[in-house]
Amino acid sequence: MKKIKKIKIKINGKIKTVIENSKLSEMLKQLKIPLNKVAIELNKEIIDKKKINKLKLRKNDKIEIVHFIGGG
Repeated sequence: MKKIKKIKIKINGKIKTVIENSKLSEMLKQLKIPLNKVAIELNKEIIDKKKINKLKLRKNDKIEIVHFIGGG
C-alpha cells in the first residue's frame, strides 16, 4: 500500500497542508473558488486557467488567488 505524503503550500499567505501531487484544480474546488471570478498566481507566475487541470502541487508552492470585484 502506497503511503499518502502530505506537503505544505502557501495560499494567500496562509500555510495549508495538501496531498502531494494533488492537482491545483482539485484544491480550488475544495476551497469553492469560482474560476470565472479570480486570477491565480503560482510561484509568482499567472496561470492560464486552461492548464489548472494539469498542474500538480509541489512542496513549498506559493499560490495567490485574487478575486475580481465589480463596481463603479
